[in-house]
Amino acid sequence: MSRSLYLALVRHAATEWTAAGRVQGQSDPPLSAEGEAQAGGWRLPADLTRLHEAGSLGWAASPLQRAAATARRLGATAPLLDPRLMERHYGAWQGRPLAEVEAWLEDGGWDSRPPGGESSGEVLARVRAWVDEVAAGPGPETWVVVTHLGVIRALIAAAVDWDFRAPAPLRFLPERLHRVRRRGDGHLQLITLNEPLAAL
Repeated sequence: MSRSLYLALVRHAATEWTAAGRVQGQSDPPLSAEGEAQAGGWRLPADLTRLHEAGSLGWAASPLQRAAATARRLGATAPLLDPRLMERHYGAWQGRPLAEVEAWLEDGGWDSRPPGGESSGEVLARVRAWVDEVAAGPGPETWVVVTHLGVIRALIAAAVDWDFRAPAPLRFLPERLHRVRRRGDGHLQLITLNEPLAAL
C-alpha cells in the first residue's frame, strides 16, 4: 500500500480556440486575453490557500502553455510540469468543432479513439501512472493539478465508475475545481464536484 493523495483538479482558463468552440487536444494555443483575466480572478478555496501559504501544497500542471500559465496565475511559482497530464490527443479531429467531435464520440465508451488519437482509457492509464508515482514518493499529500477536461473527465469517470457512455451521470461546470482522493490501495474517490473558484 502507498499513501493517500488528494487532488484538486482545475481546467485551464480560456484560449481563442475555447471561444471558437474548437477541439484543442494537444495543440498548444496560449491563453487569450479573456483567459488571462479569467485565471487572474480565480482564487483557491480557503483550505488550499492555507496549505499553499504553509508550503504544504503540491502544484502540478500539463506542460501545454494554457495549463502552465493558468497554474502560475493561481499562485504556483514552479509547478511540476508532466506530459502525462496533457490533454487527450484527438488526432485528426484536433481543431474540429467541439459539437461535431462530441457527437462522433457519444456512446463510444473507454475504448473509443479518434483517428490517430487516444482513447479515454489510454488517457486514464497515463494519468494514473503519474498519480501512482507521486503517491509512491515523498512530498505533499494535497496537490493542485491544472490540466484539461479530458484528463479531469477520465479521473472522475474512474472514481464514479462511469463507462463514458451517454448519458453522463454528472455535469462539469466551467471555472470550477473538482477534488478526487487516491486512496492508499489505489482506488479513486470523488470528494467534491464543481467547487467554485472564488473570484475577487
